[in-house]
Amino acid sequence: MTPVFEFLRQRIWGVTLGVALAGVLLIMIGPGAVWVLLALILIAAGIVRFIVPVARARLPEARPGDEGLAILSPLVRKVLGQMPVPVMLLDSGSRVLFVNEPMRTVVGPSADRKPISTVLRNPEVLNAIAQTSADGEPARAEFTVAVPIERHYEAYSALVSGDPMVTVLMLHDLTAIRRSDQMRADFVANASHELRTPLAAVAGFIDTLRGHAKDDETARENFLQIMQAQTARMSRLIDDLLSLTRIELNEHVPPQGRVGVEGVVREAAAALEPLARSDRIALSIQARPGLPLITGERDELVQLFQNLIHNAIKYGRENGHVWITVDMAEPENQIFVMVKDDGEGIPPQAVPRLTERFYRVDVKRSRERGGTGLGLAIVKHIVSRHQGRLTIESRVGEGSTFTVFLPAIGTESLSKPQAPASVTEVL
Repeated sequence: MTPVFEFLRQRIWGVTLGVALAGVLLIMIGPGAVWVLLALILIAAGIVRFIVPVARARLPEARPGDEGLAILSPLVRKVLGQMPVPVMLLDSGSRVLFVNEPMRTVVGPSADRKPISTVLRNPEVLNAIAQTSADGEPARAEFTVAVPIERHYEAYSALVSGDPMVTVLMLHDLTAIRRSDQMRADFVANASHELRTPLAAVAGFIDTLRGHAKDDETARENFLQIMQAQTARMSRLIDDLLSLTRIELNEHVPPQGRVGVEGVVREAAAALEPLARSDRIALSIQARPGLPLITGERDELVQLFQNLIHNAIKYGRENGHVWITVDMAEPENQIFVMVKDDGEGIPPQAVPRLTERFYRVDVKRSRERGGTGLGLAIVKHIVSRHQGRLTIESRVGEGSTFTVFLPAIGTESLSKPQAPASVTEVL
């Protein structure tokens, strides 16, 4: 017997009994006004016996915090939902009553009706909320979210309603301010360190040219050539520092454009064609046709692949080859770009440090080739902003392979018939 049938069977007998008794009284006594009233009462009692349990069964069970939900009118929800800053409302038991969309990007999509301690696990924020609940006074706390990208916030809690008690928690994003402060400090430290050597060389050559070498034409031409190289190096260093600073400042801001990876890679390779030709290095691009687009900033992606290809040319062997592969890692729905050279390779202990600022495996060779030690640091931050990943494989004497994985928007184009992969020789 189904639960519904059992429920009805238990309740209908009340109505049946009330109607039967009323009928017996009307037959035995007659349709007097008093007895008619009594019959109606018995019928009503039976109906109440049936209806009240049904109504109770259909009413939702009251849950803690429902009294707080009652004050959240549609207008309040709409206003809070349209606010650009993260906002959360909590009831007297510190359970989540309301979360707007900016806050969901911080705490996740399923925060409703959960205790705040399971949504935000930062002790400073929880202490600020507890203090506000205890004394009704506003409180502030700063905290950091480490993943997926480090972000800094200031939390503000205040009591907005006393009966029932509702607490508002607002977050102020301090990420740009913190990064700006850190970047200024890093810029001063790094720039002063890296610029000191070329500036000292230029100053020394100027003193020499003013002194005993002022009439030596051969020495003057030699010194001027060196000074030109040093000033060019300083210019590249400043450009790379400014570029890295700009990329780090926007690293937490998701890119908005839609980009075709193959076109970006070909553009980057074409810009480096003269350098590869001068070093007698062949570049080849192998791209799978019909790859989907990715979400990204085109200029940053061009810079990313230029840095990787440039490194492969600089550290590849003379009369060597650089292979560039653009393809799809289908199970992960990611597009990957692999840049492989046949150079000397990188020692295993140096691989984990390659993306550090100003780290060079061979300082002398890097400076001779015009390197600033910032190329792979720029690559790392661009990949991070695009929610991708970078892998590095290298064996001494066999060359190195740098692979960037970037999430694809969709795989619609992959459903089309695929033509054989094409190889385009840039040189």
